[in-house]
Amino acid sequence: MSDWEAGQVRVLPVDAFGQHYRRYRLPDAEAETAMARSLERYGQVAPVVVCLREETPEILDGFKRVTAARVVPGMRGLSARLLAADERAAKAAIYGLNRGSRPVQELEEAWVVHALVREDGLTQVETAELLGRDKSWVCRRLALVERLAEEAREDLRLGLLAPTAARALVQLPAGNQVEVLACARREGLTATELRGVVALVQGAAARPQVEHVLARPREALSQAQAGGVRPHDPRLSGAGNRVARHLGQLLEQLARMENWLRHRGRADLTRLDRGLLADGFARLGSDAGAVATLAADLYEELRLS
Repeated sequence: MSDWEAGQVRVLPVDAFGQHYRRYRLPDAEAETAMARSLERYGQVAPVVVCLREETPEILDGFKRVTAARVVPGMRGLSARLLAADERAAKAAIYGLNRGSRPVQELEEAWVVHALVREDGLTQVETAELLGRDKSWVCRRLALVERLAEEAREDLRLGLLAPTAARALVQLPAGNQVEVLACARREGLTATELRGVVALVQGAAARPQVEHVLARPREALSQAQAGGVRPHDPRLSGAGNRVARHLGQLLEQLARMENWLRHRGRADLTRLDRGLLADGFARLGSDAGAVATLAADLYEELRLS
């Protein structure tokens, strides 16, 4: 294909297309089925976009069309437009070209950013410039994929884990993510149930509560929905369970605030926001410090008793 010039459109056999870059897109079986119906009824409306890698036309935009064309009776070829792109430009094109059809989801953006930074060696600033975003956006996307446990990443790529569930999982430490995934597989949890379990694990005050949620997730979810309480720990007294619930709620709110401050924070605030919120954050720092001191004192007392 050495005579194929950038910008030219050619018709190629359906089996000729490579899908090396498919790993940066989430599977969408429903959309692929709809695309197959469209191809069968109307034919191909727009060419797919490819780049050449060792004479193989690798898809950059049109993954659903290629997948769908392979199951449409009598459809042997697809038109393709060549884009001249090295590895970095190819990943940027995946991000840019696909924004026009189905919006690139946050996790897909994270995969592209991760590849550019960790595989291609770009700095976060260079990645931001290449994708037309700011550094804080790149930082948030990079953190998202790097906080997701490897087991969850693989399930996500295979379509076994819903993107919304994955976004919930990244709020947990990697070890808890693996536990929750194992629980979801064992119990056959829906994506909604999995998100609920993540919230309960995140808000649990102590390890026994986590174990209760993981052992009987639907029971724990039912308890939480009946009045919005945390799972009851039978080993605690009534007063102890009340404190555990308050502690769990506080820890959940603190975790959310920590996540916002660490991964979003200042970049989301306008100049007016900053002025209006400054006193609140000053009080948060002061009150949180006082509570931390008292909590540390109580911990020492409980540990020694």
